Amino acid sequence: MNLLNFTTLFPDKAKRLAFLLFVCLASLNSWGQDITGDWNGVLKVQGIQLRLVFHIQKTASGYEATMDSPDQNAKGIPMTSASYENVVLKIAAVNMGFEYEGSLGADGNITGTFRQMGQSFPLNLSKETVEKEKPARPQEPVKPYPYHEEEVFFENREDGITLAGTLTLPQKDGVFPAVVLISGSGTQNRDEEAMEHKPFLVIADYLTRNGIAVLRFDDRGTAASTGNFETATSYDFSKDAEAGVKYLQTRKEINRKKIGLAGHSEGGIIAPMVAARNKDIAFIVLLAGSGVRGDQVLLMQQDLVIQAYGVGEEHRKQARAINTAIFNIVLQSTDNERLKTDLADYLRQAIKDIPDTEKFKEIYDNNFIAATVSRLTSLWMQYFIRYDPAPALEKVTCPVLALNGEKDMQVPAKANLEAIKVALAKGGNRQVTTKELPGLNHLFQECKTGWPTEYATIEQTFSPVALNEMLTWIKAQIEQD
Repeated sequence: MNLLNFTTLFPDKAKRLAFLLFVCLASLNSWGQDITGDWNGVLKVQGIQLRLVFHIQKTASGYEATMDSPDQNAKGIPMTSASYENVVLKIAAVNMGFEYEGSLGADGNITGTFRQMGQSFPLNLSKETVEKEKPARPQEPVKPYPYHEEEVFFENREDGITLAGTLTLPQKDGVFPAVVLISGSGTQNRDEEAMEHKPFLVIADYLTRNGIAVLRFDDRGTAASTGNFETATSYDFSKDAEAGVKYLQTRKEINRKKIGLAGHSEGGIIAPMVAARNKDIAFIVLLAGSGVRGDQVLLMQQDLVIQAYGVGEEHRKQARAINTAIFNIVLQSTDNERLKTDLADYLRQAIKDIPDTEKFKEIYDNNFIAATVSRLTSLWMQYFIRYDPAPALEKVTCPVLALNGEKDMQVPAKANLEAIKVALAKGGNRQVTTKELPGLNHLFQECKTGWPTEYATIEQTFSPVALNEMLTWIKAQIEQD
């Protein structure tokens, strides 16, 4: 699920940088340098690296700026203000609650500080392209691989789009069982790449080395796949996954009777959709899949985050009441324009009732309300809030493995595993295995807290224990007649 935005950064407090003024001839060169153009930097927050690009233009009255965040697929974000005086550049985005201040040095680079929500951290800017530091990822396989790999394309004819992916085969020739990997929410490439991790690459490598073919593909509208991601829902993505199955059925190297699905996070509700419609799916693996309606998943997430922050019971109840009311407005709506109005009206009133709202009035402005309403009324979010996975699970007749991490703060393990088990049992499915894996987070990493802020700092991409659970169970299914 989408994790990062500029209002959810919580690093340790960094010391404010002091600027040293050097009285020398070399420094005088910087005073006359043109500040306009593109300035690149990398913001580092508890192991997470975000590339930022500020675009600065001169105007009749001074300067204006926009910002790109390439790692969040955000471009052209307007800044509230921009100024440059005495070699000091200042940029602010009041609606996102951040400001930047930096000093242009003799080397032509800017040394400065990014501040947001009372936190400060260094951010240096350069007109040269800046690359993120590559973190250690020991599980990522290195070519040449001991198996066959090829780029593939297949069609979702119903929606008129082409999906691009990678098919790995244990050997170039032969007939093999296969798994289609289905990614979680947000724009995901075939490796489900996020925060410098490539979990689907690691999973595909592990399974293929152990005799199982794997198809993984870019989400529609992402990387090399065509289509429009922004207008798609989980149901649309299920048709893409189904197209992947149909493609594998055309390959002579694939055993048509031994094709399964493995979905992570949102992929864990998509896999049952596909299996419920297609009785030739041999098995499904749900990795951190949810078993309850979307609004309940979101409320569980919020409760865990608030609890982890040490927020008092009274404020926790208030936050839950506000979020419940928001989701109920979405659940009951039948008109999208009226929904936008109702949500905006409710948010304005709810914000007024929050203690100490005045302290955050620059953040809780009309732009904040508009952005929140936009997220809540997107096609994907409305579908997710309203979607109950139980009916699809009740129609799944193939074997099911459901794994959740005990420290998962996005899809809490116990409640969702129990709901999955109950729904499958209600449909009469007895070929079900559910496991809560100790010490693992939403990405199935061995972790300390389960906080999303840990994901990037952990070198491990996917727990060997979880990989072995998948492999052992899948082999048991494909060895059956």
